[in-house]
Order: sequence, then C-alpha cells, then structure tokens
Amino acid sequence: MSDDAAGSTTAEKGLVGQDQTVASFEEHAPGPIRRLQGFLHQYPTAIPFIVLIVGILIFTVAAGTKFFAPFNLSLVLQQVTIIGVLGIAQTLIILTAGIDLSVGAIMILSSIVMGRLAVVVGVPVEISFVLGLATGLICGLINGVLVAMVKLPPFIVTLGTWSIYGAMVIFISRSETIRSQDIQAVAPLLQWLGSSIKLGGGAIITYGSILMIIIAVAVWYILNRTAFGRHIYATGDDPEAARLAGINTKRTLILTYTLAGFICAIASWVLIGRIGAVSPLGSQTANLDAITAVVIGGTSLFGGRGSIVGTLIGALIVGTFRNGLALAGVDVLWQEFAVGALIIIAVTIDQWIRKISS
Repeated sequence: MSDDAAGSTTAEKGLVGQDQTVASFEEHAPGPIRRLQGFLHQYPTAIPFIVLIVGILIFTVAAGTKFFAPFNLSLVLQQVTIIGVLGIAQTLIILTAGIDLSVGAIMILSSIVMGRLAVVVGVPVEISFVLGLATGLICGLINGVLVAMVKLPPFIVTLGTWSIYGAMVIFISRSETIRSQDIQAVAPLLQWLGSSIKLGGGAIITYGSILMIIIAVAVWYILNRTAFGRHIYATGDDPEAARLAGINTKRTLILTYTLAGFICAIASWVLIGRIGAVSPLGSQTANLDAITAVVIGGTSLFGGRGSIVGTLIGALIVGTFRNGLALAGVDVLWQEFAVGALIIIAVTIDQWIRKISS
C-alpha cells in the first residue's frame, strides 16, 4: 500500500465516531427598533406624513372648528404654494448632496426682470415672461457650472451667488415696487396665477396651487421614471461610484442646477400672482422656508434619499403649524420656535436612520 493510501485510511479511521452534524448559524430576528429603522429607511415620507396627521389632530383640538373650515384649509394651501415650488427646486439640489442658498434670490430676480421689462420698459408681456424664465435658468446654470466644473462647494457657491443675485435685484429694480394696479393695466398675464376657482363651502384654489401640483408630478416622473432621475440619486449617494458606473456626474449636476433655476423662475410667476405686485423685498423668508420643507419632508441633507411627495408634505407641515398656532393665539415668536424645533428633530431622525443602516 502506498504512503498516500495508508494516510487516507488512517484519516478515515480517525473520523469514525465523530460528530457528523453540519455547522449552522442562527439568524436572529431584527428587534422592533431595527424594523422601525428599516421601514423608515424604505419609506422616508412616513415620518413627515405622521407629523402632519398629528399636527392636524392637535390644532383641531387647540383651534376648534376654525382650523377645519374649508376656507382656512384652502388658505393654508395658498400660503405654502411658493414654498412648495421652491422646495421642489431645492429638493433636486439636495438629492445631489448639495444645497442652494440662492433659490429665493433667483425667484425675486426673475420676478423683477418680468415686471420691469413689461411695465417700465414696455416690452410685450409674452417676451418679458420668457426673459424672466430665462433669467432663472441662466442663474441655475451659473451655479451648476461653478459646482460641477470649477468644483467649488455648493454651500460657498450659492452663498456667493445669493449675494450677487440679491445685488442685481436692487440694481435692476432701483429699490422700487411695481404696484398691482400698474401690472393689471399693462401685464395681467403676470398676475394670472393669483386667480382662483371656487370649490364650495368658502374654499378656493388658485391657479398657482394647481401649477405647483403639476410641477410636482412632472418632477416626480423625472426622478422616478427617467435615467436622468436615477443619475441624480446616484450622484448624491456616491458620486465616485456613479462616475465609475458610467454616469457623467458633471453633466448631471449642471442639468440639475439649471432645472432648479428654471423652477425658481416659475416660482417668481407664482409670487407675482400671490402678492399682486413686483417687489425687491418680496418673500424674504422663502429661501429658508423651502429648505425647511425639504428637510422636514424627509430628504436627506447628505443626498441620495428623498422625494418630491415628502417635500410637499413638509411644506404643508410648515403651513399647518404656522396657521394652527396663529389660530390658537400663539405669538409669532413661538411659531418660529416650533418650526426650528421641527428642523432639528427631522435632521436628528435622518442621522439616526443613516447610523443604524450603515
């Protein structure tokens, strides 16, 4: 017998009587916290939806029947229309792991261009309207080029362009407000989105609110049903992995910022319809309100996770809390306190979800 055969026989004899069971590893069922984290990670709009429902229940008790009056509910929708449109633009940017501090300035600059050209300069309103939209698009393009091609941090870029666009607002407008009567006489198209449809029971809905919903549906489709939308999520989640997968991340960023700028220009049309006039001081808090709506709506500040539906819910939360607190007689100071607390809570929950899922 060869040495190999002898060794094999000896090894087999040594295994006789040994335990023949196959090793197994028990899989422990995830605990309730882990299951909750998984659910919230899979459905990021769940938290803002729950917060909205809880807020409605609280203010129903605190403010009584006044809160659920049809006119008051339609008023909340009108109040959040501008925030909602700007929030959609901001959502696109934040999904790429960036942030745009200039969305409010772009909106006001576009409204100034529309109003000044149509009313003061005498340019036909159709051309003025198109040039106003082009202003927002160009502003967004500038932001995108500086972020993608020059590779500057989005925060720094948009902080700088916020100041630049704000200075252009003062320069072009000459710090003058164009009155509602003048716009109505020369360029009523600019105020059209402020027109409303009666729904019964005192409730109304403006064309601006309808346009907000249309924009939300269009952007939702882009994000969820097109390659460009998937590229936005991939770029925000891991830009290097997206680049290695064949995605042109620079082009994606430029297109995203340009689209956001165009949406901000549409928001300027909504703004004119809402306030009736064209003012360099219009909607000063819109920028921060838009970021608030996006963050409360479940979009992660670190990019790659979020939705347009969540942003609209976030805008409704902001409007609901402010309206409900006002009806309950709470001072404006504490209304802002409540909104600030919501932001901190939303970011804390986002950090918790990411920490557990990593």
